[in-house]
Amino acid sequence: MFTGIIEEVGSVISIRRSAVSSYIRLRAQKVLSGTKPGDSIAVNGVCLTVTELDDTSFQADVMNETLSRSSLGSLTNGSPVNLERAMAADGRFGGHIVSGHIDGTGTITGIRNDGIAVWYTVSAKPGIMRYIVEKGSIAIDGISLTVAKVTDSSFSVSVIPHTAAHTILGSRKKGDVVNLENDIVAKYIEKLIKPESSKNGVSLELLARNGFM
Repeated sequence: MFTGIIEEVGSVISIRRSAVSSYIRLRAQKVLSGTKPGDSIAVNGVCLTVTELDDTSFQADVMNETLSRSSLGSLTNGSPVNLERAMAADGRFGGHIVSGHIDGTGTITGIRNDGIAVWYTVSAKPGIMRYIVEKGSIAIDGISLTVAKVTDSSFSVSVIPHTAAHTILGSRKKGDVVNLENDIVAKYIEKLIKPESSKNGVSLELLARNGFM
C-alpha cells in the first residue's frame, strides 16, 4: 500500500520491450534505502516489484496488463518518474489509501495559474469519472491530490508549489496522458451495494427495511 506522497523523482535508464512485456531500469536514490528484491515501488503510481538493484538504480518487470492500463508504455530513456516506496507499518499516513493499481489514464486538458497554485484539469472516461467527487481524493501519476471541481467528463485539482516542484506534475503539459487511480473506498462501497437479488448484496431497500435509513 502507498499513500501518494512522492519521495523523489527518478528517471528511466533503459527499457527492454518484448511482444507482451517490458523490463525497466530506473535511476533512483532515496527509494533504494532499505529496499531489497521483491519489495514494491510505485512508478508514476504503478506498483512494480523490484527484481534487482544496485547503489544507484533498480529494475522491475512490467506486464502487458500494466502497459495497456497505464502510461508506462510511453516512457523513454531519460523520462522523469514519480517514485514512492510501499508504506512501512510504522510510517505516517500523509495522503490517502493508494494501492498502486491504476484504473486507467486521463488527459490534461487545461493548466492555469491561480496565485501561488496551479490548476490542472484532466479529462477521463465515464468508468473513472463515476468515482470522482468534489473534495474527494484522486491519485494522479501516484500523487495524492484533492479534487477541487468535477464535471461530467473532467475534474480539476489545485496544486501547491511544493507538489509541482517535487513531482513530475510541474513539468506536465496540456495534452499529456497521466495515470489515474480512484479512491479505493468508493469502489468497495459500490461492490457491496448491489441489487438484493445478488446473494451477498446490500441494497438501499434492504437497509431501509432493517432500520438503517
